Amino acid sequence: MHTLYSDRVLFGAFELDLKTGELRSIEAPDPNNKVILREQVFQVLRMLLEHEGKIVTREEIKGRLWPNDTVVGFDHSINATINALRRALGDSADDPRYIETLARRGYRLMPTVEHRNSAPGTAFGKDGEQRAQSAPEISENTATVQETVQRQMKPHWWKPAVVLASVVILVGAGYISWRHFRASGPPSSNKIMLAVLPFENLTGDPNKEYLADGLTEETISQLGRLNPEQLGVIARTSVMGYKHKDDRLDQIGRDLSVQYVLENSLRESGDHLRLTAQLIQVKDQTHLWSQDYDYPAKDILNVEDDVAKAVAHEIRVRLTSKQQAELAQSHPVNPEAFDAYLQGHFYFERDSNKDTEMAAKYFERATQLDPSYALAWAGLSRVRVWQVNIGLLPADEGHRLAREAVERALALNSNLAQAHAQMCRIKEQVDFDWVGADASCQRAVALDPGNPEVVRTAAFPAAILSRFDEALQLTRRAVDLDPLNADSWEILAETKFSMGQLDEAAADSKKALELNPDVVASHKLLSEIYVMQGRPQDALPELDLVRYDLTRTALYAITYHAMGREKESDAALTELIAKYQATNAYEIAQVYALRNQSNEAFGWLDRAHAQRDTGLMLTKVDPLLKKLHGDPRFAAFLKKLNLPT
Repeated sequence: MHTLYSDRVLFGAFELDLKTGELRSIEAPDPNNKVILREQVFQVLRMLLEHEGKIVTREEIKGRLWPNDTVVGFDHSINATINALRRALGDSADDPRYIETLARRGYRLMPTVEHRNSAPGTAFGKDGEQRAQSAPEISENTATVQETVQRQMKPHWWKPAVVLASVVILVGAGYISWRHFRASGPPSSNKIMLAVLPFENLTGDPNKEYLADGLTEETISQLGRLNPEQLGVIARTSVMGYKHKDDRLDQIGRDLSVQYVLENSLRESGDHLRLTAQLIQVKDQTHLWSQDYDYPAKDILNVEDDVAKAVAHEIRVRLTSKQQAELAQSHPVNPEAFDAYLQGHFYFERDSNKDTEMAAKYFERATQLDPSYALAWAGLSRVRVWQVNIGLLPADEGHRLAREAVERALALNSNLAQAHAQMCRIKEQVDFDWVGADASCQRAVALDPGNPEVVRTAAFPAAILSRFDEALQLTRRAVDLDPLNADSWEILAETKFSMGQLDEAAADSKKALELNPDVVASHKLLSEIYVMQGRPQDALPELDLVRYDLTRTALYAITYHAMGREKESDAALTELIAKYQATNAYEIAQVYALRNQSNEAFGWLDRAHAQRDTGLMLTKVDPLLKKLHGDPRFAAFLKKLNLPT
């Protein structure tokens, strides 16, 4: 193995800065054209450079990236990392110029390596140590972050049954290393931007992580509602990647484009909780304000009000008299019910079948302990819908329970944004009531415009009702509020895809993959974009990264048809029908529509309607059905779905 003794290494048409992780093409006309590699991608490239011309085994990569066996699914994670590196280099596994694959053994760098700015006394080792120390640990807490990304995809554009498995492993090290897509300075608007860093659990009890995480979300939610025209608060998903990390505040400010950071910690003494909060201005790291709060557990929500008032005062956020009155109100809550709600939310984010069942039990317990707890009823409604989507409850029973729970939440608190957003999902997925869904979502956004999940949810009915500009505005707002969430970028890409902005949709999907190389929806979307652009040969490599048989089989049928390989398209379609006709008629209709077999396509759309296939939500905006638009039967089918023509 060679020692990398210089600051910059040249190989092929690229130069890598070993200190910053910046990869630059020396052939690009712009000398400042750089890409900052994710930490794991950087580490793999470093290994290939160190082993110049020699094999780097998969076991060696595993040992470097996951030395403590803290990640399952190594094979897929390594494949995803290698694929991300190939994308950065513009390389191809079929016709490699940079990375050669040796089947079942490992990888080898093909170009020779040259060193620049050599400094024999300044070896790479120290920088490598610093990178290793700054790389996030892959822990249960990181798993919570990765599952949050998956969970937030549920109410959006992909069929819920497919979305269940859409994100399995979010590589924690890549999460914070992603710098390339954020501006280096403060946001261009006059809005003040704030990041609430994860509460540090100082109780000494690791089982209290759910409480620390829950308080983080509650604080973000409370601050996000203050004055969203003047104050933007970064969403939970984007800040949770900093949990248990020592990132510099100025770097966090650049990552998230914020001017202020709120640091928090949690301690516990008997039935009392102590919260410490401190507000820091990023540009000079000045501590503007710090305060300890001691409250009985039953009054914990009042802490969030007090913190919100103090922060608003320090950063001079103007509050209306109504907002001031709301913050002045006492919010007593049954401490056991609040604890059960936070536990339910914690398990709901984790997203396995077992965790979903645990979430349902805790949400039920919260509503039993405090039947007036509207937020717990909204959470229970959401988990009921998800239990249906993953086959844990019969549809009729689950949807009935979900509707009863969300109606109870709204009866208790008609101003609860989460409840209106959940009613929007039910009207979409169960009722096909698009006008009603849109009204519920608009109400949710009006109540909580700083909540990116609410904003993303509202984008779909806006697009369905042909208000594409509004849908695009909402998805862009979600990206601003949740910039390190791959889902935010993916939903933006899907919106642009529906609008026919294929190049921009592809770019946004690639940004999502930079954040999380395992976002299955992005590989699916990219393959569809390439087919629609007349580049089906570029879709095939993306299909190899789609891990779910249903999606992959449908995409093969579409892609082979676009390539003129009709026998292979027919074979894939035959397999799709044989395996999935009873449950996934919509995907079969998509294939027939793209193949310009309209009679068959409409037949399968009718079957999808009989199945109450949730894929039908896409019918009006799905580019894969575009060839059906001129057929009178399409307008009739839209009417059948209560969709405006």
